[in-house]
Amino acid sequence: MFAGLDGLRFSHWQAEPREDGVLVLSFDRADESVNTFAQDVLIELDALLERLALDPPKALVIRSAKAKGFIAGADIREFQAFDAKGTIGDSIRRGQMAFQRLAELPCPTVAAIHGFCMGGGTEIALACDYRVASDDPSTKIGLPEVKLGIYPGWGGSVRLPRLVGAPAAFDMMLTGRALSAKAARGIGLVDKVVEPALIVDAAIALARKGATRPFKQRFMGWATNIWPARQALAPVLVKQVARKAKKQHYPAPYAMIETWRRASGDTRSLLDAERKSVVKLAGTPTARNLTRVFFLMERLKGLGGKVASGQQPIRRVHVIGAGVMGGDIAAWSAYKGFDVTLQDREQPFIDKAQARAATLFEKKVKDPAKRPEVAARLRSDLAGDGIADADLVIEAIVENADAKRGLYADVEPRLPADALLTTNTSSIPLDELRSGVQRPGQFAGLHYFNPVASMPLVEIVHHDAVHEVTAQRLAAFCKAIDKLPVPVAGTPGFLVNRLLFPYMLEAASAYAEGIPGKAIDRAAVDFGMPMGPIELIDTVGLDVASGVGQELAPFLGLRIPASLATPPEPGQRGKKDGQGLYTWVDGKAQKPELPKDFKAPEDLQDRLILPLLNEAVAALHDGVVADADLLDAGVIFGTGFAPFRGGPIQYIRETGADVIVERLRTLQARHGDRFAPRPGWDSPALQPVPRPA
Repeated sequence: MFAGLDGLRFSHWQAEPREDGVLVLSFDRADESVNTFAQDVLIELDALLERLALDPPKALVIRSAKAKGFIAGADIREFQAFDAKGTIGDSIRRGQMAFQRLAELPCPTVAAIHGFCMGGGTEIALACDYRVASDDPSTKIGLPEVKLGIYPGWGGSVRLPRLVGAPAAFDMMLTGRALSAKAARGIGLVDKVVEPALIVDAAIALARKGATRPFKQRFMGWATNIWPARQALAPVLVKQVARKAKKQHYPAPYAMIETWRRASGDTRSLLDAERKSVVKLAGTPTARNLTRVFFLMERLKGLGGKVASGQQPIRRVHVIGAGVMGGDIAAWSAYKGFDVTLQDREQPFIDKAQARAATLFEKKVKDPAKRPEVAARLRSDLAGDGIADADLVIEAIVENADAKRGLYADVEPRLPADALLTTNTSSIPLDELRSGVQRPGQFAGLHYFNPVASMPLVEIVHHDAVHEVTAQRLAAFCKAIDKLPVPVAGTPGFLVNRLLFPYMLEAASAYAEGIPGKAIDRAAVDFGMPMGPIELIDTVGLDVASGVGQELAPFLGLRIPASLATPPEPGQRGKKDGQGLYTWVDGKAQKPELPKDFKAPEDLQDRLILPLLNEAVAALHDGVVADADLLDAGVIFGTGFAPFRGGPIQYIRETGADVIVERLRTLQARHGDRFAPRPGWDSPALQPVPRPA
């Protein structure tokens, strides 16, 4: 053992002294598959660094002993508990102290980064003198804390701007975007990029020899952080943030910019300002709800487990229907490594889908040399020959139950015995579709959302005869294509469309009354929705909205306004045609300016949002999903429902079920019985959940 560490025993850190005087310190958190910073880890690190400060090695290299990456960041489970106890400030102070002790060691220090390096992992690397990263595709370096409603609080917001310059630093911290090793090298965050097998040796060499950063990087780190530069740059950064997020919804980016703008003094003073700001943010409803969303995502990821022993993994996918949805499902599956055949009744439909796929591959596959290999996995199959070899068939044809049943009768006899047959229907109950299916246990819904490449959710739609192994295989497939699966009942509209339909319907009704689309959209965006409902109708397509309406309106007991009662005229379907409720130019809705004297009705936002909440309660009451958390997860990741509000059920809990019921009754008296409270408002699931003790 290195003399400076005699008498200390470690649970999470392995110290390897070398003959040349360099100490390699490996992080290997006990009883965990991934390295995260829990409090006992930080306490142990601090004690270790305190001893090294008294008897320093020639150099220190920090690496991970885990196969799964460098460090994932803080242990978010602990942060939840600290927030509940009001002790999160102690946690942040402990991390700052340990990393500052590292920064002050009287010897060269190097972080050897291989695999993911997020949050606290990036912050400990920033506290080192140098950083070496592997060129492996899995190596990603980021500071995603803003996605949890806070910002880097262990020195990251202090050190990164001074290392790479404020513009590059805030681009990382405000977006939460992770960088490849090469990109990190480009901005000066990483000093050297090497092959994975050479990373420790390269870190040791860098520690022994040192390096001088290019003058331009050093100059940017100084020039963009002096007082006049901060006063000039801060308003520019605020404007950039304001285009994407409102301060009252997401305060963290604004607080980070303001703290950086006004804080001065030595490093310890800057760390104090950082800590006070982050502690204040951690106690906000936004931070609590975004942390909740993080755990909801983890739960959905956990549903996509490995295929059990004896189960056939899905390798070959056959998609029937080369429209926008079917073609994009096929392209995404091919991009994610599956062999895909794409069928339609006419070749031009397939050709168009393959052209869209080529655009996707050009955008997603950064190395042009690899694009032909990816494109080759997506094959045109006009005759449907791929059915005989498919592990999974995804039907994505017109929303007509008779047409779908006719297709199944033709396809099913040609399928391998263990193949799965699925439908991408957006609203038709599965009991209607499975009536003629010979193997109903291997039939289910696999409902994607548009646009497929960017929407993370897939609904796995059940019926009472589906086999559990079918659901497991489909969940594993979703995980393999980087989608979040949520199991839902096969009733009309399933989960997401069932909740969205009353919201969109009320928007269409308000539009029919003469309320301008821009005012309607603004009311929804002010609540926190990513897009207004009139724009959403055009984006989904008036044809799709009308088809879903015909299916859902009778089930929900709602009347469809004229704009959605019948399919639109040709060329009037919305965004895809350039004309719908709005005119669309270059993919953007042209929204006429509101008259200067126009004032939106005071209850407009309630008219839009409360029907969605009302239907969420009814869906939970009807057992569309197993519990409230799955409902919130499905609606957030399927619609973009205001993440800072934590989901429809969480919003009801925080607002008070009785308060919202009273507002529904007010709307009912004013606008009609469509606002009558639905069954389920007396559910215990709507009561506030006690925070962890």
